[in-house]
Amino acid sequence: MSDPSPAVGGETPSRPRNSLRTAVVWEVLERALAARNAAVGTAGLDILDTGGGTGNFAVPVARLGHRVTVVDPSPNALFALERRAAEAGVADRVHGVQGDIHGLFDVVERGGYDAVLCHGVLEYVDDPADGVRNAVEALRPSGALSLLVAGLGGAVLARALAGHFTDARQALTDPAGRWGEGDPVPRRFTVDQLTGLVDKAGVDVGAVHGVRVFSDLVPGVLVDTQPGALEALLKLETAAAELPSFHSVASQLHVLGEKRA
Repeated sequence: MSDPSPAVGGETPSRPRNSLRTAVVWEVLERALAARNAAVGTAGLDILDTGGGTGNFAVPVARLGHRVTVVDPSPNALFALERRAAEAGVADRVHGVQGDIHGLFDVVERGGYDAVLCHGVLEYVDDPADGVRNAVEALRPSGALSLLVAGLGGAVLARALAGHFTDARQALTDPAGRWGEGDPVPRRFTVDQLTGLVDKAGVDVGAVHGVRVFSDLVPGVLVDTQPGALEALLKLETAAAELPSFHSVASQLHVLGEKRA
């Protein structure tokens, strides 16, 4: 459901602005998968990408040598995934199946994966706790869980800076973190809410990252026209990502954890 385009192995993304949205998550994920691969000692990992859509994470992960199963409710997204994997030369390592997080075990096996990616999914499901439990149940013991969700604080800050002060206050008081009827995001999370879900599902939180702390607030023309601005902003995002003081204003929150043995 999320639509990032991470760089792989230091390559420049085809759409540079998108790197602002995914650089932090991709860097953390790449390190986590390398550590997990070293721990299990296999030629590659079995990865599950729930809501993986057209493969914007799945295909780069497969290019690292891992086997990726993408579960997504959209047939069109899965068709695009197949085409994208073929163009990248990893069609043999990427498998798409139609389904969703609530009916996950109708299409994949329990306990069959070294890592599960659940990016941009919990905002849209009826029961986020059930979604997290299913993601964890798909993991092997000590498997890695990567969760990426919409952050409440970033939305409040963005509405306030745009002059929509009533919307900003509404988001603060709404149980789902929505700023009004026109809000396209059904649910947003705080760090405490997200880590609480993860802990109850049997995962030890290893790291929390604030994603898009600044990039959604910086005028696009500045990034596109000022020499070196994109690289400098990427470095700033990376430096701020792990600082708790910035989590409360991030557009997205990323949690990386490990399933308890």
